Amino acid sequence: MKALVKLEIARTLRNRKFMFFTVIYPSVLFLLIAGSTDADDRVPGTGLSMPLYYMVAMASFGALTAGLMGNGERIAKEREGGWTRQLRLTPLPGRGYVAAKIAVGAVATLPSIVIVFVVAAAVKGVRLDAAWEWAALTGAIWAGSLVFAALGVAIGYLATGDAVRPLTMIIYFGLSILGGLWMPTTSYPQWLRNIGDYLPTHAYTALGQAIELGGAPHVKDVALLIAYLALFAGGAAWLYRKDTRKA
Repeated sequence: MKALVKLEIARTLRNRKFMFFTVIYPSVLFLLIAGSTDADDRVPGTGLSMPLYYMVAMASFGALTAGLMGNGERIAKEREGGWTRQLRLTPLPGRGYVAAKIAVGAVATLPSIVIVFVVAAAVKGVRLDAAWEWAALTGAIWAGSLVFAALGVAIGYLATGDAVRPLTMIIYFGLSILGGLWMPTTSYPQWLRNIGDYLPTHAYTALGQAIELGGAPHVKDVALLIAYLALFAGGAAWLYRKDTRKA
């Protein structure tokens, strides 16, 4: 598994288009959305200013991009190209393959989180009350990104090479919009907010928002993300074994 992780990391870092959209794109979106706002502009119902809210939202969006766009389409292509068939000839178990893909997704996520924070602090003057909050924010968003890396692996085994991109985009935009990454869910109708409250993206952004407010993440949000991680990782491992039996 260690050899596979090293190989996948090297392949990811060489993919310039992928690195641009996962590392630079969230920072550009942050500047476009929060560029005309300041600390006096508040997000209703959150206690956060616009720059603070969108700093966490765009860092989380970058993690979502790395997890879904990175794993899903790549795995579908690897299946059609015969790469996963070659891996099945090795002693690598299904859980090792899934764990390696999730780990690589997490590696690609970290730079996008850090750059969004740097841009927010340098350009918009975002400040937190204590230095530990920056470290806690980075750790929480990075750890939460494992959920979407696992979802990307599951999508890669669920869809064919032709279907994986439209399926990924539907999930990608649906989770982003309903989970409050692009706009605060406080502006949504109540029935739509009720749906969003149980999506992984909503719990994911809530982790960072709780830390920004000087508190600890809520137990409900942490439990929801752990449940989604178990569901997506378990589903990915099951689909991998199913694909093995089919081959």
